[in-house]
Amino acid sequence: MSFAKGKYAKAISDRSGMAFPYNEMVKEWNGALVHISEYEAKQPQLELKVEVADPEALLNSRTDRTEPSVPVVLPFNPFTTVASSQAFVNVFSPGHGRSTGDTVRFRGPTTTGNGSGNTQYASIPSFDGITDINSSSGFTITVGQKNSSGGVVTDTTSDYYHFSSSDTATLGSVSSGNDGCSAGPVTLEA
Repeated sequence: MSFAKGKYAKAISDRSGMAFPYNEMVKEWNGALVHISEYEAKQPQLELKVEVADPEALLNSRTDRTEPSVPVVLPFNPFTTVASSQAFVNVFSPGHGRSTGDTVRFRGPTTTGNGSGNTQYASIPSFDGITDINSSSGFTITVGQKNSSGGVVTDTTSDYYHFSSSDTATLGSVSSGNDGCSAGPVTLEA
């Protein structure tokens, strides 16, 4: 089927209703036949965009490393014997975050060492008959503060934990440790 060229034909605009030369007419996006002087492009806001979710993964990402355990510096004189003839020692360590059953090793203040660059720890002096506080195998702790009658005082701030020494206290209620002592894992990693 063939169509005439419409060289002399007229067409009526769907927008204005005026007659224009047929060859100057164009069809809009909505199907309306209009003169080229009346043509309006489709409003960009009418174009539906496909929403794509923001990317969440990173290229060549790495997982978090597991932080090695490190010693925590204890406050001045953190160790207190509970009572005479008892082996329990309370440790004051504000916000320690430890759990009952954790193994903790106590170390004295750091020293300059022998110039090798490695951290050296001084010994914690014996006190009130407790001589094994520098044990290299550490102690299993119980969260809470032990009282002289053998019960555990409720410690809602988690500032205390206690351990049982192989020695017994001579007097009881004696504090020691001086400044710079630390509590941490049995072994230290780099």
